[in-house]
Amino acid sequence: MLTQAQQRTLDFIQARILRDGTAPTYAEIARGIGIRSQGTAHRYVKALLQAGYLQHDEGSHRGLRLVDQPHSSGVSIPLLGRIAAGQPIEAISGHDTININQMFGGENRYALTVSGDSMIELGILDGDTVVIEACDAAAPNSVVVALIDNYEATLKIYRPLSHRRIELIPANRNLQPMVYSADRVQIQGVLVGTLRTY
Repeated sequence: MLTQAQQRTLDFIQARILRDGTAPTYAEIARGIGIRSQGTAHRYVKALLQAGYLQHDEGSHRGLRLVDQPHSSGVSIPLLGRIAAGQPIEAISGHDTININQMFGGENRYALTVSGDSMIELGILDGDTVVIEACDAAAPNSVVVALIDNYEATLKIYRPLSHRRIELIPANRNLQPMVYSADRVQIQGVLVGTLRTY
């Protein structure tokens, strides 16, 4: 059983390998999962290696690879048409495909596993995988990964306030927004999409 941090590390490494075809460095892993210590990132990777989730090619700077997926180059699945989620519509088959890598991959993108129910009213549920585009600034009302006090990362709606304050708003009416001084909050990325399996 992986810890939350180990799972986040594995998700990030997998997303980078799928996107770029090469593994991230320890510095990139640390940045991607919202920590400062490369040593901590190394510990997470070591645990994943020992658990059999990753393999390492000795002597290579970017030698990490996914088990049973040494040469992943993206995945396409058939796009067969549309399905109604309201009134029924005529079922007409199509013949296109969707390239998952093109849809969710891209420069500076990574994935995180959601823990908790603070974003459920935006359809982001506990256990979902969110795809994030790394950046250090965001438009008001964007869904962002925010690092608080260089320690805790959270997925919230971002709203800058007056007097150099930032409000991080959950999408759950049972939870209260959090307000911080701007120097306590670092934007680490914006939401690109959500993935879920059943």
